[in-house]
Amino acid sequence: MSDKPFKIPGPDHPITIDHNPARVVVKLDGRVVADTRDALTLREASYPPVQYIPRKDVDMSLLARTEHSTHCPYKGDASYYSITPGGERSKNAIWTYENPHAAVREIKDHMAFYPDRVDSIEELPAS
Repeated sequence: MSDKPFKIPGPDHPITIDHNPARVVVKLDGRVVADTRDALTLREASYPPVQYIPRKDVDMSLLARTEHSTHCPYKGDASYYSITPGGERSKNAIWTYENPHAAVREIKDHMAFYPDRVDSIEELPAS
């Protein structure tokens, strides 16, 4: 049995996940790190919305898994990746919930990026 806290989203801490109809592109140092038309927008309580990009649309050759991890009582345990061409700036720039709690199961196999550790996370018109 885990001693980590577990909470279910509700009126006091809402979480919604919606398909983003836009094309989402993440860039760092002139390189496209991720490019998708299948992003999910996660809105959690009063936090800014986060784009979760399918792993299949992320250039995994630019990433290195790190030992860093965090726990969210609403989503579960997060694993982290650095974007290697970004050096120290892009250390632990990406997080992913490989086994998310049931309430947010849609974000499984998706990755999210810290906006200050990449050059841009653009939402472009879907074409």
